[in-house]
Amino acid sequence: MDWTVVSVVGARPNFIKLAALAPLLDKGFKHVMVHTGQHYDYEMSRIFFQQLELHEPDVYLGVGSGSHGYQVGEMVKRVEEVLLRYRPDIVVVYGDTNSTLAGALAAVKAGFRVAHVEAGLRVHNLSMQEEINRRVVDHISHILFAPTRSALEDLERENVLGAKYLTGDVHVDVLIRELPKALQSRIVEDLGLKESYVVMTMHRAENVDNKGRLYSIVQGLLDLSKHVKVVFPLHPRTRNRLLEYGLYDLLKRFPRIKLIEPLGYLDFIRLLYDAELVMTDSGGVQREAYLLGKYSIVLRSETEWVELVERGYVVLLSDPKRLSEVYAELRKRITPIKERDLLGDGRASERIVNILKKHLE
Repeated sequence: MDWTVVSVVGARPNFIKLAALAPLLDKGFKHVMVHTGQHYDYEMSRIFFQQLELHEPDVYLGVGSGSHGYQVGEMVKRVEEVLLRYRPDIVVVYGDTNSTLAGALAAVKAGFRVAHVEAGLRVHNLSMQEEINRRVVDHISHILFAPTRSALEDLERENVLGAKYLTGDVHVDVLIRELPKALQSRIVEDLGLKESYVVMTMHRAENVDNKGRLYSIVQGLLDLSKHVKVVFPLHPRTRNRLLEYGLYDLLKRFPRIKLIEPLGYLDFIRLLYDAELVMTDSGGVQREAYLLGKYSIVLRSETEWVELVERGYVVLLSDPKRLSEVYAELRKRITPIKERDLLGDGRASERIVNILKKHLE
């Protein structure tokens, strides 16, 4: 039977998860890729398609930036039109972005089944937009793929109605496949990084849109740069806020803080591979760091990846002024990460596609 599967994506985290599944979906189904246009900057979108060898989207909606309400509303309207044209057997959504929420809402309202890749992740903090998105999506999805046992347990505690499966994390699949290519990148040499360095990433609204919070993070970063070089790829949102609050030029005056443009997947993985450790507020970067054997300082008071905190590979830091102190403490206890299977075995995408086929049959 020739089943039609529609994947709805729109932002960097979606593209990476899609890259794990797309080769199998392209072979086993009529696979239609819908790009909402949530991330429209080249480094945040097109370069991921090129480096991860994803074919061009079948449909590009071009929604662009805007408030959460505007983005989700426009996406729901436009995605629904696409779904009514293709009439898929199932709609697959990925992660916890606005594109994820809009894709799921459009599908269930139009009468189509939804499968959620990376279901069940929770931080139990409704001030985070991602938490709102993932909770809503999980409760309206028909099939849920949990990356970790704790995620599966959260779905069960919430009495989520859809069929629930523990599959492992598809990020593992992508990293295993792409690491040999990433190691060919010359980004470290091109940036002239000859000394030890840490990688910093930051994009979440609670960190960058709050002026006082952002000031504190910058102060912690300036203090940290006295002890180690910091390489900081700037998300467009973060760059805009640094400029708006007059902090960009301040950071540029410190030679041991290297502000760079956003990187494609392969260059970023190589940058992490050679780093001493990682500082981030991203769920995806925490995972990538762990899989590469790196410890992370996470600039949040909670994380979805509780297994990494329990094993000590991730340290949560709510007070950014303590960045240097926590960095020094963490360096003293860093030992090689030998257990690389906390998030899966690299076969999550295979399990997911097999489960989809069983449901469609």
